[in-house]
Amino acid sequence: MTDSAMTQDEARIRELIEGWARAVHEGDLPRVLADHAKDIVMFDVPPPEDGVRGLDEYTQTWPPFFQWQASGAMFEIVGLEVTAGADVAFAHALLRCGTPEELKSDPARRLRLTIGLRKADGRWVVSHEHHSFTDRS
Repeated sequence: MTDSAMTQDEARIRELIEGWARAVHEGDLPRVLADHAKDIVMFDVPPPEDGVRGLDEYTQTWPPFFQWQASGAMFEIVGLEVTAGADVAFAHALLRCGTPEELKSDPARRLRLTIGLRKADGRWVVSHEHHSFTDRS
């Protein structure tokens, strides 16, 4: 989609997700949480299998990731698509996510990200996140 064909809501959502990814990379927890719904559901690479529910549980998932990332790991969007309706939207992205050693041994590996959003009080908030890698075993 060209920028001229992108709706205002799609542009806002793209900015929200890109800002979130920068905050993740920088380990800035308040900015990571800023645009997330209190009742968020997230399915992540690490357990639990049934996901985390609510902003408190979501918050607790980030410190271990930030510790791992401090080893020099990358967290960078390489492709992002956004579709927005009047009150709900979704986005999917591919990210380079890994330590320098992991990315050197498997440069094509990508983290898959799917985000569901809803408009609350005129503002887009993330209500669902799903992170996954393909099974390479």
